[in-house]
Amino acid sequence: MKRILIVEDNDLNRDVLSRRLQRRGFSVIVARDGVEGLALALSEAPQLILMDLGLPEIDGWECARRLKGDAATRHIPIIALTAHAMVGERQKALDAGCDDFDTKPIGFAGLLEKIERLLILQPA
Repeated sequence: MKRILIVEDNDLNRDVLSRRLQRRGFSVIVARDGVEGLALALSEAPQLILMDLGLPEIDGWECARRLKGDAATRHIPIIALTAHAMVGERQKALDAGCDDFDTKPIGFAGLLEKIERLLILQPA
């Protein structure tokens, strides 16, 4: 079973996304802020991370930079999630190390396609 780490500070967003992914057969780990997200990425070794960019403590851009800078976690694909669909946000997320980007409200079918594509590309 593929394990996904959701790093999201909004309870409703985190819970809805978690339930939808579990119904699709994924194991889900949740973190409420960037500090917890970094710790869980190291301790739980998820196969993919869904990273909200507007997090307390350490924001999603910095989390992505730290994860991609660490040999233990750099291989984990990260999909950035944000409610800010401003010009340049996608590129800023990619520059921080995210592998893909999606805006909120999340279109689940499109997000699922991105998840599946990144999991296929990930080394076994």
